[in-house]
Amino acid sequence: MEFTIPPLNPDLAPTLQGLIDGKTKPTGALGRLEPLALQIGLIQRTCTPTIVRPHIMVFAGDHGAARAGVSAYPQEVTWQMVENFLAGGAAINVLCRQMGLGLTVVDAGVNHAFGIRPGLVDAKIGPGTASFIEQAAMTETEAREAIARGRALAHALAHDGTNLVGFGEMGIGNTAAAALITHCLTDAPLDSVTGRGTGLDDAGLARKKALLARAFARAGRPATPIATLAEFGGFEIAMMAGAMLGAAEKRMTLLIDGFIVTAALLVAHALNPAVFDYCVFAHRSREPGHGLQLAHLDAEPLIELDLRLGEGTGAALAFPLLAAAVNFLNEMASFASAGVSDGSV
Repeated sequence: MEFTIPPLNPDLAPTLQGLIDGKTKPTGALGRLEPLALQIGLIQRTCTPTIVRPHIMVFAGDHGAARAGVSAYPQEVTWQMVENFLAGGAAINVLCRQMGLGLTVVDAGVNHAFGIRPGLVDAKIGPGTASFIEQAAMTETEAREAIARGRALAHALAHDGTNLVGFGEMGIGNTAAAALITHCLTDAPLDSVTGRGTGLDDAGLARKKALLARAFARAGRPATPIATLAEFGGFEIAMMAGAMLGAAEKRMTLLIDGFIVTAALLVAHALNPAVFDYCVFAHRSREPGHGLQLAHLDAEPLIELDLRLGEGTGAALAFPLLAAAVNFLNEMASFASAGVSDGSV
């Protein structure tokens, strides 16, 4: 699959860095906000970046493997939580309201008929994947279609004026899918990237690890990112990967959430590594595999709050830091404009 992601323009970096260094502060005194401002300026190709219509997209899908016991919750919780999102009662709703973020829920493949609902996009590939323990989760055709639909959704969001998008997900069993994808695309040991997900006890974690080992023994390591998605992925993970690539094509800033979202990014990165330059990593999840994903990508998250909820909650919580980076660049006085000595002789 071909994606045209424009490279960042390095010629603008010295000018942007000069503006950042010239603000009324010691060089580097705003810490991580300074490279963040530089990155957003380079993404937008301007020395005066703005954040317009920031948005969170939550992709939902069901996993056949959930019925085998890879999660502490039954599969029905996926559609029930989507209803909670639509009613405005989930954590991501609260945080989006607080942060002034738009929110769209995407039905990528939930085993439920929602009908036409405000705030819900019906992009359903099918009523959930097959169980990857027994067979491939989806066909490669379905994986490609999910990626294409995600790409189109991101392009539509950009057409509406959004230039910053955060990613979230909902899908009982999707930490299991993310663990297998991570194992295949990073070579990290499967045991090391398999965590408690929704809160499995020790016996449940042992069962989950055994089931994932069985799935990997069945399929082996797929040869391509698309094949990896087809064997082990979820429709929501595939659609997120496509949306990430599509957002980067439109020079949007991508705010990356936790373990499952980063698994989707691993797929997107394997398809086109240029997507990485557009990514801001919101937080480090408590899921053990997330730290290994970040290390593989050489990515440093903005915050660490021991989150493990998903939904895009970490992305929403990190958003004010991006706003702060843009605002200090645009609004903070320079030494020259404020008449403050910069300490030079």
